[in-house]
Formats: sequence, structure tokens, C-alpha cells
Amino acid sequence: MVFGRRPATPLEERLGYRFKRLDLLDLAVTHRSWANERGIPEHYERLEFLGDSVLGLLSAEWLYTRYPELPEGELSKLKAQLVSRPSLARHAEEIGLGTALKIGVGEDRSGGRTKASLLADSMEAVIGALYLDGGMEAAGKVVEILLDSAFQERASKELTDSKTQLQEVSQALGWDLPEYRLTAASGPDHNKIFVVECWLAGELGGTGEGPSKKIAEQRAAADALSRLPDLPEK
Repeated sequence: MVFGRRPATPLEERLGYRFKRLDLLDLAVTHRSWANERGIPEHYERLEFLGDSVLGLLSAEWLYTRYPELPEGELSKLKAQLVSRPSLARHAEEIGLGTALKIGVGEDRSGGRTKASLLADSMEAVIGALYLDGGMEAAGKVVEILLDSAFQERASKELTDSKTQLQEVSQALGWDLPEYRLTAASGPDHNKIFVVECWLAGELGGTGEGPSKKIAEQRAAADALSRLPDLPEK
């Protein structure tokens, strides 16, 4: 992909954004250990400080808009989970940020490019650089992808065993395996909501919705499990 007069760097390609000031991106991937080895005073920690605040505001706005029914306490808990260090580190891995980092020899030998804490900090620095270069719009596009990914992973983990549990219960009762039917899909491509029904023993056992069919199926299975006492035996 080519942006303007120069081709994008590999990291810009993965971010989907071309910096007007490439020095900001360069600073965002410069670790203290690399700067110390070369006697350079600047590294990414100031950008990390800025990026943390930008991420906090954008994630708060994202949750406030997406969940108008949730009270402040629940929004705060969800925000803390979505922008936690593990979540930031996972997204940094997804965009290959570790390969772009400038780190000292010792830090590199000790596996610095894959350290969750280092990746999370540098991810915040990149968000700070995006904000300085392109404002909230540029930072927001990257943060939205990060939040969507973190939210789907969280939802998947919460419900990861529901389908398995329901299948085991069905087999123990002598029923056919649960059947999942997609009944609706609405919303724009970047924010679709899928609705799935879970059928058991010829009866509607539960329903679920989510940002993917997989998550909607898991939620339908969880709903069916919660209603099992009300289902007729076959």
C-alpha cells in the first residue's frame, strides 16, 4: 500500500495509518534501554503517558455510547478489563509491534520483544503518537479495533464452555445434539449484531445475541442451560 509520496512502513501498514511526522512513530517504538545505550535522552515513556490518557477517554466514550443502560460502576469495571495490560499486549502482538521495537541488546536477549508489560507500554505510546499526528480521529480508529478485539475475546472466554456443557447435558438426556439457528443479523459491517436460537428436543431452548455468530451461539447455549428445568423431557 502506498500513502502519498512514500510507501508506508510495515508498522504503518498494520496500523492502517500513515504518519505525517514519522519521527513520532519512531519515538513511540524507542525503548529506554535502546536510548540509554546510545546516550539519547528521548524514548517512548512520555508518549506512553499521553497515550494512556487518550486511550482512557476513547474507551470511556466507546463504552458510554455502546452501553447506554449500564451504570457507572459497571462501565468502569468493563473499561478496566478492556484496556488492561494483557489486552494491550495482545493487540500489540496482533499488529507485530514487537518486531518494530528499538530495544537494547540486553533487553532483546531477555525476550523484551515479547514481554507483555513492554508491549502494553509501547502500544500506549503508539496511541499517543497517533493522537499527536492525526488527533482523536487517527487514534480513535486504532483504539476502536483494539476495543472490539478485546471485547470479543472477553465475551468468548466468559461463555467458552456453554456449548460443550449443553452438548453433554443433551447427550445425558438422550436428546439429539443442540441445533443453532441464525435468526437475524443487523447493523453496519463494522458493528453487526447476530441473533441465534438454540433448539433442544424440538423446543426453543434459548436465544443469544452478540457481535459474531460464535458469541451469539455461546450466549444462546448459556441461556438454554439456565432454562433447562423448564424444558420438557423427550
